[in-house]
Amino acid sequence: MFRSLRSDFAIIKERDPAARGVWEILFCYPGFQALSIHRISHKLWKYNLPLLPRLLSHFTRFLTGVEIHPGAQIGKGVFIDHGMGVVIGETSEIGDRCLLYQGVTLGGTGKESGKRHPTLEANVVVGAGAKVLGGICVGTNTRIGAGSVVVKNVEANSTVVGIPGRIVHQSGAKINPLAHSALPDTEANVLRNLMERIDQLESDIMGLQDLVINIQTNRKKEDIIIGESQNLRDKEIIEFIGDD
Repeated sequence: MFRSLRSDFAIIKERDPAARGVWEILFCYPGFQALSIHRISHKLWKYNLPLLPRLLSHFTRFLTGVEIHPGAQIGKGVFIDHGMGVVIGETSEIGDRCLLYQGVTLGGTGKESGKRHPTLEANVVVGAGAKVLGGICVGTNTRIGAGSVVVKNVEANSTVVGIPGRIVHQSGAKINPLAHSALPDTEANVLRNLMERIDQLESDIMGLQDLVINIQTNRKKEDIIIGESQNLRDKEIIEFIGDD
C-alpha cells in the first residue's frame, strides 16, 4: 500500500506543473487524498468488514468530492486531477499510471451482479466529464475525449470521442497524457468532406448546363435557373466547422 502511495505522489510531481512541493500535494490535492484513503478502505473491504470501508468512502466524498467505492481496484501511479465529481464504481479496475480528470464516471449500466463497471488498462487518459459505462475494457495508451460516453470495448492505442464514443484514431504511438484536448473534430471533418463533394457536384452540373446551352442555341443562359451554390466560405458553415 505504501509503495502505491509513493507512486501516486510521484506521478503528481511528474505530470502536474502546478505541484510545487510536498505539503501542497498532501493538503491541496483532493485526488491524492481520495486515493490515499481509498487504499485504506480497500484493504478493509478485502477483510470483509461490513460498514467501516463504506463510511471511509462516504467521508472521502464529503472531504474531496471524489467518490470511490472501496471495492474498486486501483493500480499504482494513478492521478485524479482536480477530482470534483469523479465517481468510480465497485467493480471498476484502473491500471497503472492512468489519468482521470474532473467529472469522470466509471459506472454501471444496470442492476446486474458481477463485473458491471469498466476496466482501464495502463496509461489510459479519461478527459473531463467523460463517462465510461458497463463491464467494458479500455486498452492501454488510450485517450477518451472530454464529455465522451463510452459503452463498448476499446482497443489499445486508440482515441475515443463523441456520444456514443467512437474510435477515431488508432496507432502504436504512446500518447502524451496531458494532451487530452488535442483530439480530432470528427463531425467537422465529415461536414467538410461532404461540402467539398457538394461543391464538386455543383460545378459539374453547371458545366453540363453550359454544354446544353451551347447545343441548344435557341435558349439563353440567363433563362436557366441555377440555385445559389453553397461552399465552405458560407458564414454558417465556417461558424460550425471553423476556418481551417
